[in-house]
Amino acid sequence: MGSSRRGPRSLETAFDRLRDDLAPNTALADVQRVWPQTVGPAIAVEAQPTAERSGIVTVSCSASVWAQELDLMAPQIVERLNHALPGRTIQRLRCVATGHQGSSQSARF
Repeated sequence: MGSSRRGPRSLETAFDRLRDDLAPNTALADVQRVWPQTVGPAIAVEAQPTAERSGIVTVSCSASVWAQELDLMAPQIVERLNHALPGRTIQRLRCVATGHQGSSQSARF
């Protein structure tokens, strides 16, 4: 009985550590992790990174208008992603309209 706790601990820290331990070490997982902070909550609800190959990230958008808008914003988003992900190089975004519902986000790491 030598250990004493000073108070309740935040579950957020434990969950963050668990997420980091379970997340695959892939470019897609890294992009998905920083996506909401990189593009903001409004865009993150409507568009999610769903694939990555050779530095090209496919972003699935809820509608063609979102895909077009992200195509226009792509150079700035790629720059922000590369800044948020040292050691990874994202070359470009490929934005496609898939018709997914903005409120039903896919699981991310």
